[in-house]
Amino acid sequence: MIKLSNVEKSYPSGAGNAWVLRRINADIREGEFATIMGPSGAGKSTLMGIIGMLDGGWRGEYFLDEHAVHRLDNRRRVELHKQYVGFVFQQYHLIDNLTVAENLDLPLAYRDVRRAERQALVADILDRFQMACKKDLYPNQLSGGQQQLVAVARAVIGKPKLILADEPTGSLHSSQGKMIMDALKTMNEHGTTIVQVTHNEAWAAYGHRIIQLADGWIVDAQGKASAAC
Repeated sequence: MIKLSNVEKSYPSGAGNAWVLRRINADIREGEFATIMGPSGAGKSTLMGIIGMLDGGWRGEYFLDEHAVHRLDNRRRVELHKQYVGFVFQQYHLIDNLTVAENLDLPLAYRDVRRAERQALVADILDRFQMACKKDLYPNQLSGGQQQLVAVARAVIGKPKLILADEPTGSLHSSQGKMIMDALKTMNEHGTTIVQVTHNEAWAAYGHRIIQLADGWIVDAQGKASAAC
């Protein structure tokens, strides 16, 4: 589903370049649950931004389901992102003045889904995530775990083929983190491809494979995660 060949990104720095990613070569199969790990500054979030088509100015080749992303202009990349990708951020990025239901409705409205269909999809996802009783609340009325659960629900409501989760449990306590990871694992079991960034070994174990980054290089992409408890 994802093929990266010699992907690199750098920034001008003095007389040379400051490298963020170097010669990234990776394949992620459809239906895989892959984890990207590495120390701070390793390039994990930059790599996720490139995969999610949120980051530009990189070099190399990137194929997403046979689409040559590196050959597409910005408008076509945005269209491809809407078609394929659901993104879960560490900081939720919910809209404060919209209710839970309205936050979930918004990405469907951007995709020009008819109102009646949007209402049905929102009701279904609220039931699925056991959040129906919270539908009329605003983000500041929810706990951190509940806000992140809404963020995950918003990412999957359009049934994307690919979920990118960048430290989705980073600011949550362990029980809330497990709730989020269980939800991601269930999605993966139903066929959704998932790529997550985490520092947490227990959450990494939910996936099939770990891709280790260090100083912008892949240092190990073969390690298989242990089975989650």
